[in-house]
Amino acid sequence: MPVKTSLFSPPWPLRNAHLQTVLASKLFKPVPHRTIRERLELPDGDFLDIDFSPRGQDDIVAIFHGLAGCVQSPYVQGAFNTLTAKGFSPVLMHWRGCSGEPNRLARSYHSGASDDIGWFMQYLAHRFEHRKLYALGYSLGANALLKYLGETGKHSLVDGAIAISPPLVLQEGATKLNEGASRIYQRYLLGLMRRQHELKRQAFPALALPEASSALNTFWKFDDALTAPLHGFSSATDYYTRCSARQFLPAITTPTHILCARDDPFFTRDIIPHASELAADTTLEVSSTGGHVGFLQFGQRWLDTQVANRLDAFRQIEN
Repeated sequence: MPVKTSLFSPPWPLRNAHLQTVLASKLFKPVPHRTIRERLELPDGDFLDIDFSPRGQDDIVAIFHGLAGCVQSPYVQGAFNTLTAKGFSPVLMHWRGCSGEPNRLARSYHSGASDDIGWFMQYLAHRFEHRKLYALGYSLGANALLKYLGETGKHSLVDGAIAISPPLVLQEGATKLNEGASRIYQRYLLGLMRRQHELKRQAFPALALPEASSALNTFWKFDDALTAPLHGFSSATDYYTRCSARQFLPAITTPTHILCARDDPFFTRDIIPHASELAADTTLEVSSTGGHVGFLQFGQRWLDTQVANRLDAFRQIEN
């Protein structure tokens, strides 16, 4: 499928990557959406906490949040609002340890944790066997979702998928976030991750580091010291190489829409794939601006509306 230029065009004061990224995360917050929480027990003894909307009665949309996200993340709340307005039933899967309570095992989550996505999809397909099943991923969750879709191919349980701001080449993102103004995001996210690690260390003393966690001040260092060994990778390089979703794109058979911005401060333009890398049912929409999971216009969250409209378009085609 061809790469298409996005119609997103914010007014000039919002044509700044950092304004888009920060305002969407901190200031332009949607109306709170009430959800109901359930805990799912995993075969390995751990658990996943999920939140779903009591208002939805139709096709299911599995949502996968980004790094350090949760049900309160503005993009998740915005998706819940617009999806339920379209008649969908959104269900958020919190990554392990992200629901406000540390998970039981030493392992946590990462950009390639498609095993948990696969288990969750199996659960939803069984529980809601007479409904269509769609998927929506943001940032880290978008990368993991695309990896799952490529790994499963024609055996995917998803009827349509959307990936927002996926870091398709993880090493590019880790490097970019250690440069210039992007280091602000790195410092903020690593602060959250280090605090999460300290809570986990109280339950697992063996996770103690030979140096202070504050020394893990880049994603390369953090992933090399913690993410990689905890999840079976030999190094950060091994983790990034094996889990970057770009290599899985050609094998995707599920109708899929990818949205990203050329000015995303979380990675460089080099991660954007060429049309020849996309599967027949995949569309890549590229905007000149929008930041990272931003895509704001004055008075409205353009991204939230577009997500709901795109999923509704998938549904209309199938009907």
